Amino acid sequence: MFVLTLLADSIRIPPQLLAKPTLTSVQTEIEKRYPNKIIVDVGLVICPYGPPLEIGDGILVPGDGGAHHQVLFQCVVFRPFVEEVLVGTVKESHEGGVVVSVGGFFDYVFIPAYWMLNPSRFDEASGLWVWTPTYDDDDDEEEEKEDEDGEGSGIVKQEEGMEEPATKKDTTEEGDADEEEEEATGFQIEIGSVIRFKVKAVNFTRITTTMKGVQATTSTTSHTSDRAFGLNGSGPKPPSGEAGTNVKSEKDIENGAVRRRSSSADLTESANHPAPMQIVGSICEDGLGLLSWWKTVAEEEEDGEEEEEEAEEDGLEEEGGG
Repeated sequence: MFVLTLLADSIRIPPQLLAKPTLTSVQTEIEKRYPNKIIVDVGLVICPYGPPLEIGDGILVPGDGGAHHQVLFQCVVFRPFVEEVLVGTVKESHEGGVVVSVGGFFDYVFIPAYWMLNPSRFDEASGLWVWTPTYDDDDDEEEEKEDEDGEGSGIVKQEEGMEEPATKKDTTEEGDADEEEEEATGFQIEIGSVIRFKVKAVNFTRITTTMKGVQATTSTTSHTSDRAFGLNGSGPKPPSGEAGTNVKSEKDIENGAVRRRSSSADLTESANHPAPMQIVGSICEDGLGLLSWWKTVAEEEEDGEEEEEEAEEDGLEEEGGG
């Protein structure tokens, strides 16, 4: 999730800092410029790491009282790798997917609808995604056994053939019962819940203003798997002839390597610009999703004991205050 990155840049020392040691002045300027800054194809800079490794000679530019130094230094960068598992907090939920915040400092993680646990649906009433797992394995086995027993006995009941077709009222009642069962067995992805997800792609977007208007160039680092476009290829496919999509080599496909591709778009008429860095996540595997979904019995008992202890402490405080 965090990596050390070697950077080189020209650092300007303003006139008021020239009296101080060059190392101190350079480090002060780096700390002002780089933290909380996204560098395209690098990541989100958290902080400088240690003193600068190399500092070149100062260069004076006509009309500028500052000194310019070529500096080599290291920074701690937030840059998750593809297939890494992270934990975040659910921030938003809409029909397209779920927005997640990581660590409270990075809010551009998106889990699209086609990377949800299957089967999942969007509940328009609550505005939340709901995972509705099916538990039909045992029921199917029992039905198969009953069918085998019926075939072996060779007895045909005439009453079954004389049954009247189900009325509309019965059908409606069955549909309502199914919906109630889904709601009872469904697991909601609530806002503010802690969620575990897997990184599927890291996108960097560079926005530039040209003679043609505002242009956005996005570079994507993702896995070569075709599931990047949906479960079993069922998700949205890129249009044929899309600009920027490269052809995968046979070697990359065999090794399952990570690939990079780029695309561009015109944002002249768009009011909202994309984030300079975005992570695409997935919860479409066992163990992923809300942490509360996968708690063991021991963990649930520990949580219950902690809640009881907190309640007792609160009660003692109230009695002492009274």
